[in-house]
Amino acid sequence: MSLNPFDLYDVASLLTEEERAVQESVARFTNERVLPIIGDCFDQGQFPKELISEVAEMGLLGATLPEQYGGSNLGYVSYGLICQELERGDSGLRSFVSVQSSLCMYPIYAYGSEEQRMRWLPDMAAGKVIGCFGLTESHGGSDPASMKTRATKDGDAWVINGSKMWITNAPMADIAIVWAHTEDGIQGFVIEKGTPGFTVQEIKKKMSLRASATGALFFDNVRVPDANRLPNVKGLKGPLGCLTQARYGITWGPIGAAQACLEEVLAYTKERILFGRPVAATQSAQIKMADMARRITASQLLSLQLGRLKEAGKMEPTQVSLAKWNNCRMAIDIARECRDLLGGAGITTEHAAIRHALNLESVITYEGTETVHQLVVGRELTGINAF
Repeated sequence: MSLNPFDLYDVASLLTEEERAVQESVARFTNERVLPIIGDCFDQGQFPKELISEVAEMGLLGATLPEQYGGSNLGYVSYGLICQELERGDSGLRSFVSVQSSLCMYPIYAYGSEEQRMRWLPDMAAGKVIGCFGLTESHGGSDPASMKTRATKDGDAWVINGSKMWITNAPMADIAIVWAHTEDGIQGFVIEKGTPGFTVQEIKKKMSLRASATGALFFDNVRVPDANRLPNVKGLKGPLGCLTQARYGITWGPIGAAQACLEEVLAYTKERILFGRPVAATQSAQIKMADMARRITASQLLSLQLGRLKEAGKMEPTQVSLAKWNNCRMAIDIARECRDLLGGAGITTEHAAIRHALNLESVITYEGTETVHQLVVGRELTGINAF
């Protein structure tokens, strides 16, 4: 009995019935609705907004949140599988869901008031309100404590000045979760589109995540009522807690991208005839594809165990760093190797490998670069902070 080339260790058998149903549902959506259009979206530099309502109807936005807030109350392994199958389509679509769910809905749920939860979360789960997450600034992406954005209390409101850079969903967002220094530490604010002094500039000329909307946020004496301040967290633990949520999903996403590349190159090398035989019949090609399967399998098991730890309340940030580092490196290396096996044809977006390779340049960078995560693990091993 032959093994599934994309699941050599039968990870599917370790999933619950609900988890398998979630994966199969999102896989069908990716096959039927994402893959037919995503190449053109990448070419045109456009996010497929027409998919938002379908993603929402499937319960993929805020999937782990309680149903009273519009969520699906799914476990974290199910959420990881959602990320995996969406990124099998494109990192841009998975990024949209990650930002909406982990970076925008999660902080409102975890750090917001009950009034804020009821005001924003149901509409966000329904895809009626889109969010973006404003933490990174142009001068110090890996050092969020150095942010220059400031919020000053003025009566029953706050006046915010500063800017944020590389913000996913920004050009189409209705609200922004913005982190700023205050006299009482770093705090989060919900800033609504159209607030005077709040402007968004779309970032163009990207060669990565082209099917994702990216922008910069600018705040010029933006006045925000105290009712829009997230009251239940202060300090860097607020935004870093959100990033841990998102990074967890990111450990799963690149698995899907790598599987898509391997699936494509397996089919191509069986059909491509060179020197009288299929490329897949050569030792060099088989060794490369075997190595891809090895690395995908290791990443699958890594993320699954991470998910089980998270569901048990035992997951540590260092474990997330290890998985994010390993799985992003795995996927980008596989995408590049698949591009090579496709030969000249691999440089066109008619094939997925070059698109995934370019997208993964962003995925391996955002929410902690590879080097940052290596140093997080190094600090855990030695007890010495080398940042």
